[in-house]
Amino acid sequence: MIRFEQATKYARTKGIKKPIIEDASLTLNRGKSVGLLGRNGAGKSTLLRLIAGAIKLDSGRIIRRGKISWPLGFAGSFQGSMSGEQNVRFVARIYGVDTEELIAFVEDFAELGPFYKAPVSTYSSGMKARLAFGLSMGVNFDYYLVDEITAVGDANFKKKCRAVFETKLKDSDVIMVSHSTKTIRDYCDCGVVLEKGRLIYYDDIGDAIRVHDKNMKGL
Repeated sequence: MIRFEQATKYARTKGIKKPIIEDASLTLNRGKSVGLLGRNGAGKSTLLRLIAGAIKLDSGRIIRRGKISWPLGFAGSFQGSMSGEQNVRFVARIYGVDTEELIAFVEDFAELGPFYKAPVSTYSSGMKARLAFGLSMGVNFDYYLVDEITAVGDANFKKKCRAVFETKLKDSDVIMVSHSTKTIRDYCDCGVVLEKGRLIYYDDIGDAIRVHDKNMKGL
């Protein structure tokens, strides 16, 4: 369960305060995957980071019951001076999972070869994405947060990513941001529309997509 209680977060740019969410109250229960919809710049990625606990609200609170992932594919928090393996070891300790098992899984999954033991600062963006996705798949979460990226790399690697991701979702839920409504329909049961700081929940993903499409036509 994830519950927003009078949650408020503002973005501040050049002295202008814009609401991402404002006095939002909403409960997302386990057992349903959620598509998060909103126009460009509405704050969907920020909302995922709020759910993950990576950034703080300005007021109110978010109650989390269950283990929640970081946004899949997000590689910005890796320590560049540490190797990929050392970063994985650090995450294993934080989440209380078997260290050697996670190191072995990510090494096999990410296919980084000798770079796995090299500093992450030497990685290309694609290599960082492989490491991040493999690490995400190596830890069991109740909720997986997905910001556009469900697969990275060449065709074979993408196929492997999607296969393991769909296996994970048999026992877990997803909260997904995607510009592709087809992807949202494929993975999500219900939807939340983020519009001008308001979070509006729809029990049917089709209803959420229709409202979002109407909002976009009103631009």
